[in-house]
Amino acid sequence: MLTWTGYSIIGMLIRGKKLKRRDGTLIEPTYRDPGEVRALIRRGELLRPTAGLAPDYAQANLVVLPEEMALDFLLFCQRTPRPCPILEVLEAGRHEPTLAAEGADLRVDLPLYRIYRHGELQAEETDVTRYWHDGLVAFLLGCSFTFESALTRAGIPLRHIEEGKNVAMYVTSIEARPAGIFSGPVVVSMRPVHESKVVRAVQITSRFPAAHGAPLHIGDPKKIGIASIEQPDFGEYSELRSDEVPVFWACGVTPQAVAVRSRPPLMITHSPGHMFVTDILNEQLAAL
Repeated sequence: MLTWTGYSIIGMLIRGKKLKRRDGTLIEPTYRDPGEVRALIRRGELLRPTAGLAPDYAQANLVVLPEEMALDFLLFCQRTPRPCPILEVLEAGRHEPTLAAEGADLRVDLPLYRIYRHGELQAEETDVTRYWHDGLVAFLLGCSFTFESALTRAGIPLRHIEEGKNVAMYVTSIEARPAGIFSGPVVVSMRPVHESKVVRAVQITSRFPAAHGAPLHIGDPKKIGIASIEQPDFGEYSELRSDEVPVFWACGVTPQAVAVRSRPPLMITHSPGHMFVTDILNEQLAAL
C-alpha cells in the first residue's frame, strides 16, 4: 500500500493517472517499506530524492574511499561528528551493509551517485559497480531525513517534501576539524520553520545525534557565510515566509565539500538528497 505525503488517501495511482494537489503539483507516493524502496531503486524505477520515502526508517549518506585513506576519514568523522555521524563502516571491498540493511548492495541501491576524482566531480551514476574494487572502504553516515517524520508528527511541516523538492543545502564558513588529508567547510541543510515552533524543532531533533542532532544555526544565514539563501549550493530553495525562521542542520554532504578541497584520488558518494534507505527504525537512533 502507498500513502501520500500530506494527505490521507487509501490506494495507489489511479489507472495511470497522477493525483494532483489543488495548486496543480503532483502528489508523489511515499513507499513505507525500506526493502521495497531499495528494490525499486535497484530496478531503476525510483530515481527521485529520498526525502519522505519509508518515513519510519533511517536514511544514510554514503562515502566510499580508497582503503589507505579510510583511517584518516574515520578520524575526520570522529572529530566532526555533527555533519559526519557514523552509522556503519564496511570492511575493504564489501558492499553489503550487514548492520544497516542486510542483503542490500551499496553499489546499486541508491538512486544517484557522484564520482569525485582529485576533487573534481567526474560523473553522476545510477550504478557504481564498475567503479567498485577490493581496495575501497564504504562509510554510512547519519542523515537529517531520519528525523523528518518526527518533525511532521509534531505538526512541523516540511515544505521540500510538500513541494516535491530536494532539500536546500549550503556550503558555510564553518570549518570542520581537519584529520590527515581531509579538511574543508561544513555543509548545512535548511528547513523553514514557523517562529512559534522553532524551540520544538530543536527539542525533537536533539534526540537524534546520529542524524546530525540539534540545529547548527538558527536565523541570519550570513552569520555562517551563506551570501544568498535563495541560491543553495545543492538541492532546491523552499520559500521562506514572513512568519518563518531558517533553521540549519549539519549535513552529510560535508564530505563532498571536503573532497573538493582535499582532492582524494577517488571518492564515491550519494548525490545530494539521494540517500541510502536503511532497515534501522528512526526510533532506534533516538536518544531517550
